[in-house]
Amino acid sequence: MKLNYDIYYGNFLKRPNRFIAHIDLAGNEIISHVPNTGRLRELLYPGAEVMLSYHPSKTRKTQYELRMVKKGSSWISIDSQLPNALAHEAIANDIIEELKGYSQIKREVIYGNSRFDLQLLGEEICFVEVKGVTLEEDGWTYFPDAPTQRGTKHIEELIKATKDGYKCALLFVVQINDAKGFSPNSKMDPEFATAVKKAALAGVDVLAYRCEITPEEAVISQRIPVVI
Repeated sequence: MKLNYDIYYGNFLKRPNRFIAHIDLAGNEIISHVPNTGRLRELLYPGAEVMLSYHPSKTRKTQYELRMVKKGSSWISIDSQLPNALAHEAIANDIIEELKGYSQIKREVIYGNSRFDLQLLGEEICFVEVKGVTLEEDGWTYFPDAPTQRGTKHIEELIKATKDGYKCALLFVVQINDAKGFSPNSKMDPEFATAVKKAALAGVDVLAYRCEITPEEAVISQRIPVVI
């Protein structure tokens, strides 16, 4: 997926709340929106190199969007909206082996008390819940980086849908180029990790695919191991 941003590079200064960050941009301190409500503490520290997109508009509170953070030699996308778009593109192009063969993809489909990210239509119906992953330690990746009752609820609905006879998948889109594998973050959110385990036992496909990320382009590239 070509990103086509009006790109600027700067250095992170501080994040006074979940929604905004202060960035040093060529010696000027500007305020940027942060499109991710996770903690991101291992990424957003003073001096971290960041990539911003510029959106001059009178309807926006900030003219900049914090899109990526550099960790080592790699860019990590922190845009929480990007994983769904990447998943849609990858499924449409038959990149995700386990989700091939569907003729139609719908977004934001209500089922029970939840809204699943994707519904795939073909000879069978498949519900897909997508989670974007940004937390990495020693090459291994984890989700979530903060407790998520909403995420646990979605998994419980996937389990229900599976019992109702639908195919279901929980897809972790790992926005890190060199990720070696993935696990639910049991230390941060044991309830979420337990729900993932229950989902796998119930027949939900628990999948993790890593991305190739640059400031200009992002694509889902390869499945990585999941250890629950």
